This record gives sequence, structure tokens and C-alpha cells, in this order.
Amino acid sequence: MMKHTFRGTETYVASQELQDAVNIALALGKPLLIKGEPGTGKTVLAQAIAESMGRPLITWSVKSTTKAQDGLYVYDVVQRLYDSQFGEAVDDIAKYIKLGKLGEAFQSEEQTVLLIDEVDKADLEFPNDLLWELDRMEFYVPETKETVKAKQRPVVIITSNAEKELPDAFLRRCIFHYIQFPDAQQMEEIIRVHLGELDQILLSQVIEAFYWLRSLRGLEKRPSTSELIDWVRALILGGIAPERITSELPFLGVVLKKEKDVRLVREKLR
Repeated sequence: MMKHTFRGTETYVASQELQDAVNIALALGKPLLIKGEPGTGKTVLAQAIAESMGRPLITWSVKSTTKAQDGLYVYDVVQRLYDSQFGEAVDDIAKYIKLGKLGEAFQSEEQTVLLIDEVDKADLEFPNDLLWELDRMEFYVPETKETVKAKQRPVVIITSNAEKELPDAFLRRCIFHYIQFPDAQQMEEIIRVHLGELDQILLSQVIEAFYWLRSLRGLEKRPSTSELIDWVRALILGGIAPERITSELPFLGVVLKKEKDVRLVREKLR
């Protein structure tokens, strides 16, 4: 029986398929791997899960240079050497061990939600290097000859922009879900969640314009949900009449962030 059922939050609209994926991952105690194009709410999902469970969120933002070891712990050899030069006692190696984000999640007295964000940015071996730790919920620190074990099994959310394929061995250990970009109806619901009740004509016009922009061939960067919300705010603050939105696309720089894309759209409007 599931201890917690995720249904989204007041500020996060989750499809039924996404709710099911989250709840299965929670029930099975497996990492949830979320893929989708940028701007589909992958990172915010972890925040919503943490909020709905009343648990703290720990975020491990992965970069191209990130190694699996970074998430476990770092041994500060430089600080130890510096202290020894000034005559300080350096026998206690443990004080030079700093836990990484995964280590923090393991050591937490209460269950946490651990977000491993944009895992596909790192080296291809990065996911495989975490298999043991995510399976066994522990890791060994040779400098102190201690094993760090999870006091409470964290809820692990892993996001990927699908920039590269992840290893099969890693995928087998995850519950997978691909977040589809919201359709017009769901997008309207998302906007209302963030901005409250809006003029229906304005909302219809801006959504029509937004999906037309996304449909254009040749765009380097298609606009995302967050950019649409900013665009709606700008249109409201600018007092733009709804009938001008689809014909003029005011404040285009709010929703498009590439000069080439702006030029392409301007040419289409001529």
C-alpha cells in the first residue's frame, strides 16, 4: 500500500500519467528518471514532490565536469596540509571530509527528496558510477575506513534533457517517464495556476500565438512554458489589447531568446 500519493500541488499541474509514474517510484523505492525537452517542468517536479510530502529538497546540479565522487564526499587535502603548517592537529581526518549532495541525503535524520538534475550533462560513465550507491544506499570512505549508510532512504528524482543516451544498466534501475510538452488545454490550466484568473480572450490569443511560434520550422530554441508565463505577464503589464497579440506578437524578446529566431518570426509577419 502506498504511504503517500502524489497528485501535484497548487502550483504544479501534473498529468495523470506523471502522477502514476511518481507514485509507482515512491511505492517501489526506485529512482524516478524524468526526460523531456527543456521547460517542461522536470526540475520543478522534484520541488513539487518535496512540497507534497513535506520533505526537504536536496539538489545536485550536474555539470559536464561532475564526477560521481563529487556527490559522495570530498577529502580536503589542501586544508589539512594548510592546518598542519600552522601547527594545528590534523589527526582527525573526519573533519576534512565534506559530504556531497548524495552523502547529505544519506546522513539526514529525516527522509529527503534528492534531485540529480540534468544527469546527461556529465560523462557517459557518471550514471554507472552511481549504481552501487543508489542500489545499496551506502558508500565507503577509505580515508576514515567508515561506511556512510542512508539513515532514511531518499526519494531520488533524476532529470535528463535527452542530450545523450544513458547506460542500460542505469536505466534498468529506474522508473522512467517522458514529460510531453503540455497541450493547449493543459497549458491554459498551468497559466491560471501561476497567474490566476485572466481575460479569456487574451489567454486564447496568447496560447494560439505561442503554439504557432513553436510550430515554426527553423527555430533554434522553441519557447518553453516559463517563457510563455513571462510573456503573459509582459502583455498584461504593457496593456496590450488581445487582438494585437497574434498579428503583432508584442514583446517578442520575452518569449524568443535567439536573434535568428526573432528575425525568422519578423519575416513571417511581413
